[in-house]
Amino acid sequence: MEQANNLFDSFSKVNVLVIGDVMIDRYLNGTVDRISPEAPVPVVRMRDYQDRLGGAANVALNIKALGGTPFLCSVIGEDHNASIFTKLLPKRGLFSEGILKDPGRMTTVKTRVLAQNQQLLRVDQEDTYDLSEAMSDLLLKKICDLLDTKNIHIILFQDYNKGVLTEKLIEQIISEAVKRSIPTIVDPKYHNFWAYKKVTLFKPNLREIQNQLDFSITTDLPSLRRTAAYIREQLDNPYTLITLSDEGLFIDYAGAGHLIPTHPRSIADVCGAGDTVISTAALTLALGLGAEEIGVMANLAGGQVCEKVGVVPVDLKQLKEEYISYSRSRSRSDWSIRDL
Repeated sequence: MEQANNLFDSFSKVNVLVIGDVMIDRYLNGTVDRISPEAPVPVVRMRDYQDRLGGAANVALNIKALGGTPFLCSVIGEDHNASIFTKLLPKRGLFSEGILKDPGRMTTVKTRVLAQNQQLLRVDQEDTYDLSEAMSDLLLKKICDLLDTKNIHIILFQDYNKGVLTEKLIEQIISEAVKRSIPTIVDPKYHNFWAYKKVTLFKPNLREIQNQLDFSITTDLPSLRRTAAYIREQLDNPYTLITLSDEGLFIDYAGAGHLIPTHPRSIADVCGAGDTVISTAALTLALGLGAEEIGVMANLAGGQVCEKVGVVPVDLKQLKEEYISYSRSRSRSDWSIRDL
């Protein structure tokens, strides 16, 4: 389909400023064939280990995998893991100019122990307190420098509640975005959940939004539309996208909501699916697609990475094939791409 080809080609025109908590996803891979005599736990005979970019850095990888250009902004420590992180960036084709180091912080590492492709244990090394005001000011300056020198089409907040996105910094960045007419999109977490006032697209998952409300949510359209209306009252956001795990996702624009069901898949691991959904939604939003098309594309991309073990970016070729197949089944032709 010519329209689909034009859409995927247009991803290469989009520059995305990705701001949030970055981390290393570390995988220790091995086998288990006995129980420890010291405690009733499996003994893992380690075969190998792998370090991958995680958190907001995985969002940047997804943007790049889709053909867009990500500019990643965050704060890491000044420790051994920070060196590992910064060496991983160029290996994966990512810019490091937006990464600041804070000697008073620990670089976040999530270590997963796997055997026979099953996760047995996860160990987290992290600091979760807010950035100091001085470091926050330095990060804001770096962000504004990038906005001044790069043609940024959308700003993406990836919030893992590790302290990079403070309430004040969120307000300052959205204010800059509004002044510059740049759309914004956020994947929020529990802290500062309602700080993203005037964000363009707000993307919680069902559990996150349920924990913030004093009324129950079900996955039917009336309940989800009520929830989107409540969010819009709090944040004045045009778009709301709520991921519903194995039931797909819901997307609302100005009161018109769409429920997008899941595509049948063999699920191996849901880690990183949210990163892929927000990345895909950012590119399609920047290109001016309608709410339903944004939801369809994000749903297909998020489901795809669940078929693979570990945190991995989206496969562009597979996504394109699935989207073309889906579009043919609907015979849709009523959408267009914004000229960037």
